[in-house]
Amino acid sequence: MDGTDQNTAEIEVLYRRHGSALLLFAAAISGDRGRAQDALQQVFLKAIENGNLSQATNIKAYLFACVRNAVLNDAKLQQRSVPLEVDSAWFSPPDRDYAAEQNLRRALFDLPDDQREVIVLRVWGELTFAEIGDLVGVSSNTVASRYRYALAKLRDSMLAKENSCANSR
Repeated sequence: MDGTDQNTAEIEVLYRRHGSALLLFAAAISGDRGRAQDALQQVFLKAIENGNLSQATNIKAYLFACVRNAVLNDAKLQQRSVPLEVDSAWFSPPDRDYAAEQNLRRALFDLPDDQREVIVLRVWGELTFAEIGDLVGVSSNTVASRYRYALAKLRDSMLAKENSCANSR
């Protein structure tokens, strides 16, 4: 196996390991699953062409940064926003509670952009506060605060939904 084939194989492993979380993150910040897929493919294609992932200290955080940059660059080019598809796969529990999933998705998208971004990177991207801070250009304390505020808002929103459902019975 020559260097190019080895690089491609390593990138394929990274795609399998992190691709779904990267796609979810890209969709969360772009609002469009198709654009998110394009950004993700662009990042991995460049990684195959350039073979520069070995220089990254933290490859997962580097991939999230690359995907974020690709999505933001695309948004600048397009100068428009498109809502996320209603049927996008955010969750895949064995016994899906579609109503709760829809309520959580709505609550997530009601969050301010900076808080939603932190939640997605922390929960689905499994990045640390320090990694997220480096990625978005703020301190880890700011990231932790945004995370706490977002969780509180999500909790309040979900409890309000549960209470309104319980009261309507």
